[in-house]
Amino acid sequence: MISKREAFFKSEAPSTKFDPSLRERDGKAEKQDKPLTSKENGHGRFPGGRMPGSRLDPNKSLEGYVGFANLPNQVYRKSVKKGFEFTLMVVGESGLGKSTLINSLFLSDLYSAEYPGPSKRHNKTLQINPTQVLLREGGVQLKLNVVDTPGFGDAVDNSNCWEPVTNFIDSKFEEYLNAESKVNRKSSPDNRVQCCLYFIAPTGHGLKPLDIEFMKRLHDKVNIIPLIAKADTLTPEECRDFKKTILNEIEKNQIRIYEFPDVEDEEENGMLKKLKERVPFAVVGSNRVMEVNGKKVRGRQYPWGVVEVDNLQHNDFLALRDMLIRTHMQDLRDVTNNVHYENYRYKKLANVSATDGKVKDGSRKPQDTNTADSDPLTQMEEERKEHRQKMKKMEAEMEQVFEIKVKEKMQKLKDSETDLQRRAEQMKKSLEQQKAELEQKRIAFLEEKRLWESQNKGDENMTLKKNKKSLF
Repeated sequence: MISKREAFFKSEAPSTKFDPSLRERDGKAEKQDKPLTSKENGHGRFPGGRMPGSRLDPNKSLEGYVGFANLPNQVYRKSVKKGFEFTLMVVGESGLGKSTLINSLFLSDLYSAEYPGPSKRHNKTLQINPTQVLLREGGVQLKLNVVDTPGFGDAVDNSNCWEPVTNFIDSKFEEYLNAESKVNRKSSPDNRVQCCLYFIAPTGHGLKPLDIEFMKRLHDKVNIIPLIAKADTLTPEECRDFKKTILNEIEKNQIRIYEFPDVEDEEENGMLKKLKERVPFAVVGSNRVMEVNGKKVRGRQYPWGVVEVDNLQHNDFLALRDMLIRTHMQDLRDVTNNVHYENYRYKKLANVSATDGKVKDGSRKPQDTNTADSDPLTQMEEERKEHRQKMKKMEAEMEQVFEIKVKEKMQKLKDSETDLQRRAEQMKKSLEQQKAELEQKRIAFLEEKRLWESQNKGDENMTLKKNKKSLF
């Protein structure tokens, strides 16, 4: 006699494996689900509708279709409606084909004549230039953020040229942490850098000191994927030797690049092994379509032949695109969130109180000894109180300085006013003295005029008398 368990597995029941064909039905599967009867939901099997005992059987088999097998479809519909975000950083010297490779990866002109790539811009200073593009494919939208560094490695002195990149990555972690710590958390965009494509010049002699130092500075902040740029300049033998040299130097300098996750499926494990063998990826980028043997391909034309971009025998572009977009994009996002961001968050929350709790002589306060082990919310509340106290102290100091400045200014104004009054009085005395001198001169002038007029009048009278005598 066949048991109920064997009968259940032999019967045709809905598979729990995610069926992509259900993506476009939008709930038709739920409508076809029939409701559970009293026997199926448990009320008819046990008295009072409860299972005997207080513990559940972890290996309990179902006697019918419940419906939770449709959960992947619900998650899929919600994810498609919300869309996805991915931030990709490209770092490397100018002229290594970064812009061309980005255009080739997403089959879109992210860099064009209106918005040229970093190597074609006049300003080559090291500055971070994020670019946002909304891509749609098969009803799924992806908000792609491309972050490029135009002047990286082009200066004569490249000391600390990685600091703008590390500061940018930390600033995005800080923005995300602040958004999470708010009381009213809203859906804010996730601009954390989830992958960094580092372009290595195809010298064939190994990594430069700048390459090693840059990757050592960033390997604990972002997923680094090393690329050999312009791989068509190397022969297959040179490319293989160059890859081995790069991997040996990465291992020697203890640089942690992106590691592929372990899988249990043999088929996926085989594909993953092939991907690991191609690291670092030797790539060639081009969006130019040409015809080769009656087949249209993307490639680069040379006098000796054509290098096909989408041909794994010519370069690793196809493997890079499959890994970056088709198979491991979500894992890159998960590693960023669960590893790099969590490390930054732990260091930030564990050390911020120790940094703020230092007194002026450099010693720590007694209550800060157990701060790192306290609850993050309690720690944040203590930090907020300390911050408020510091702000009050700074405000009092600023008010005191302001009062001193005001007093000094008032004293200067009083001194200038006294000086002006003294100078005004001096000028007034000088004017009065000049007025008195002029008055004396005027009186003297009038006296001289009177005397002169009196003398001239006597002379005129004598002249008239003489004239009269001469007439008679």
